[in-house]
Amino acid sequence: MTADETERDTELTRLRARVAQLEQPRHRMRSAFAVVLILLAAILTPLAAVAVWTSDEIGDTDRYVATMAPLASDPDIQAGVTNRVTDAVMEHVDVNSLLAEVAPADRPRLDQLISRLGKPLSSGLTSFVHSTVERFVASDAFATIWTGLNRAAHTAVDKALTSDNGNKVTIDLAPVIDKVKERLVGDGLNIASKIPEVHTSYTVVDSDAIGKARTGFRLLKIAGVWLPVITLLFAAAGVLLAVRRRRALVTAALLVGGGALALGLGLVIFRSLYLDKLPDTVSQPAAAAVFDTLVGFLRTSVRMVAVLGAVVALGAWLTGSGRWAARAREMWTGGIGAVRGAAHLDTGAAGRWVHAQRTWLNWGVVAVAVVVFLLWSHPTGVVVLVIALCTLVALALVEFLAADPADPTDPSDSSDSSDPAAPATAPADS
Repeated sequence: MTADETERDTELTRLRARVAQLEQPRHRMRSAFAVVLILLAAILTPLAAVAVWTSDEIGDTDRYVATMAPLASDPDIQAGVTNRVTDAVMEHVDVNSLLAEVAPADRPRLDQLISRLGKPLSSGLTSFVHSTVERFVASDAFATIWTGLNRAAHTAVDKALTSDNGNKVTIDLAPVIDKVKERLVGDGLNIASKIPEVHTSYTVVDSDAIGKARTGFRLLKIAGVWLPVITLLFAAAGVLLAVRRRRALVTAALLVGGGALALGLGLVIFRSLYLDKLPDTVSQPAAAAVFDTLVGFLRTSVRMVAVLGAVVALGAWLTGSGRWAARAREMWTGGIGAVRGAAHLDTGAAGRWVHAQRTWLNWGVVAVAVVVFLLWSHPTGVVVLVIALCTLVALALVEFLAADPADPTDPSDSSDSSDPAAPATAPADS
């Protein structure tokens, strides 16, 4: 090497070092903005889930009624309604009124027994009414009435969460009492026909925490489905802005999943506090059943986002340049190659075409999986796992068909770093 060439190499090295030094502040600035955006996405994740719940579950009457309908067969709800209706009916029935219907000739003798039989008779009458109510509440007729009651109560639920309308949501059990009166008369208790129209309430929600969080619920209802979109845009912008995008994608997926799990933990804590502060007049088992049903959609969202975050993080890591990721890809392609070899598969020209288009085919499989997930109405964690497994099967099929054993020049061991199922190595994060 001549002196001029050596000098040029030295100058080029010096220029590269200078360029790298100048780019360091810019890279640090990009990384800082990327971190901020990814953290915002993680923080907004639980709020986005609550916004969708407030919009879809609380804001949609039909969906709310469909969610609450199964409670008609819940034992705790049935027990709570039975006790409440029995108490309301017995407030309008007493032993003396019942005995007044006895023939006058028998009245003197019965008057002497009232003091001794009144209390046992009253207890037996209460048991009779309770049994009648219990049978009705377990019937299909109650399930129909329960659906109508919840449809009427939905407006109260929406107002309790989004407007200044108190912290309690109740259901008027008057239709249930009317049906019970008919059954009591049919069973021979004619005095039940004289019971006036009775309006008694059954508490569905009762918590001071609702009043404290009402402004937040109102804002989240307005945000609706836009908050999840904003959250996703923040995460995507953070990944694209990062210097090491693959590592940023793994981090973003894990943090978003962690944000969802934080919401799940918050629901567990709030449930305990909510039940502890209920009035003594409210049945705790029934209130727990209502709470669990009402937030069931939120819990499903928590599991779905957590699983989705884990799947995305794992996929991004497996396509990276890490040593363990490369070994995992080698095991993947090696195992599929062994199966293909044992099957003595000769795919001919089709195999050579699949191998040539393998990168595009693999990305096409991933794109289809993303579209299926986005088009799925209210996906769950199980749905995410099924889509991920189907994606793996499709990628394995592409890999299985991508080589032609009959062609010794077939580069079946080559890798493509841009391929989601690249077998060996991948370039450094961009």
